[in-house]
Amino acid sequence: MATNPFFNHFPAANFTSEQLLIEELLIESIQQFGMDVYYLPRTVKSGNSIDYIYGEDTLKEYLSAHLIEMYLENVIGMDGEGDFISKFGLEIRDELSLLVSRRRFTDSIPNLIRPLEGDLIYVPLVQNFFEITSVEHENDQAMFYTLGKGRGGNVYVYALKLKQFVFSSEIISTGVEEVDTQIADHYPRTRINIISGTGNFITNEIVYQGTNLAAATAKAIIYSTGSNYLDIIRVQGSFTSANVKGYSSNANWSTNNVSEMEMTSSAFEDVINNYDIQQESDLILDFSEINPFGTP
Repeated sequence: MATNPFFNHFPAANFTSEQLLIEELLIESIQQFGMDVYYLPRTVKSGNSIDYIYGEDTLKEYLSAHLIEMYLENVIGMDGEGDFISKFGLEIRDELSLLVSRRRFTDSIPNLIRPLEGDLIYVPLVQNFFEITSVEHENDQAMFYTLGKGRGGNVYVYALKLKQFVFSSEIISTGVEEVDTQIADHYPRTRINIISGTGNFITNEIVYQGTNLAAATAKAIIYSTGSNYLDIIRVQGSFTSANVKGYSSNANWSTNNVSEMEMTSSAFEDVINNYDIQQESDLILDFSEINPFGTP
């Protein structure tokens, strides 16, 4: 005997008015009590491929950021294992849980059906980046089958589990000033000492050596005329003591020295603290000993 067609809470295609009302109320609740975040979808650089076994690719790129509201479930503080010292140094394993409306996600994020593991979310509240580790779409936390909602879409939200993103020089260039500025200070920097030339470099412009970006390219981050240096990030190729040119400003300066800079700050405190721990350990441990357990 089939179920009563007048009381079918799990219709195959159509939605009831009650179901749509629940969804509207949920979206309104997230917009009232949630917060704005930026969703950064991961893209694959041309010529690279994703390793589906380990879930990695050669070079991650995040080239767009989409503003969307999400509800933060961590009302007390971060989840996860917290901060602890392992054999690899100080590790920060903070985690977040966010809820996002399924309908608002498809309306706000182009070309995506659902949030994907490996994508980033920038949270302005804590000024940090978090990586999606799992997307839950059918659990009690995500309001399991509330009034039904059609087969294949029985919940109204996605529950996202995220961990603090460990930055490894991935390309993050979204065009959103807040996002790009937050990450710009945390790329490894190269300092070019300039001698003489014409024009002024522009912050965030492409600088290069050679002809038509052929030899080496980078992004200008700090240009100091008083101290005669140019700091660059996201270096591709090898900069030498040759003229450096600005792609937008047409600045052209001769150089006499190119040097890697020691990072003084980082988007992720584990990188900073690992450096401090290394400095302290160098005063205690003798790393010059080749065979500490016996004679050579």
